[in-house]
Amino acid sequence: MSRKAIIERKTRETSIRIEVNLDGSGVHHIDTPLPFLSHMLDQLGRHGMLDLKVEAKGDTEIDGHHTTEDLAIVLGQAVARALGDKKGIRRYGSATLPMDEACVTCALDLSGRPHFVWRVPMPKAKVGDFDTELAEVFFEGFARGVGCNLHMHLVEGQVLHHIIEICFKAFARALRDAVEIDPRSGEIPSTKGTLTE
Repeated sequence: MSRKAIIERKTRETSIRIEVNLDGSGVHHIDTPLPFLSHMLDQLGRHGMLDLKVEAKGDTEIDGHHTTEDLAIVLGQAVARALGDKKGIRRYGSATLPMDEACVTCALDLSGRPHFVWRVPMPKAKVGDFDTELAEVFFEGFARGVGCNLHMHLVEGQVLHHIIEICFKAFARALRDAVEIDPRSGEIPSTKGTLTE
């Protein structure tokens, strides 16, 4: 069964096209107007073992909010479509990863019910051209787009670049585990028999 999807979304603010293959090898091509966001999506493809193609344009002359949020929502929608009925997936994923002085825990549940918890305190600042607050915007948008329960907690960290990057890497590893097919199960991993709202 192919677990691939393509989603396109165009508004007055953004134009987003995303291709995803959940059973990829980490091959990725990322083109966004926000270099730091592109760098973070590189991490997602590589550490999540997703084949990922992202083409995004947006009104970044205003700021990066619309582009970051819409991209995350569309990415979530693409993952949801690629998952289909979620039969046989592991459903849950978590990772605690370090990067130099920074350490983050990410836990997610592909439950079909969006809920987001962000416990990653950072000052409002910029990393390159990227507003630090947009990291939270990204993960909240993904949780809504795919319909998952996503928790992100900072264990330790000082350098903002490291904190945000290890958030994306921990997220990538947690997502990789959650979408993986469990060889011991061919069923939808829920006592309800469905993983939708």
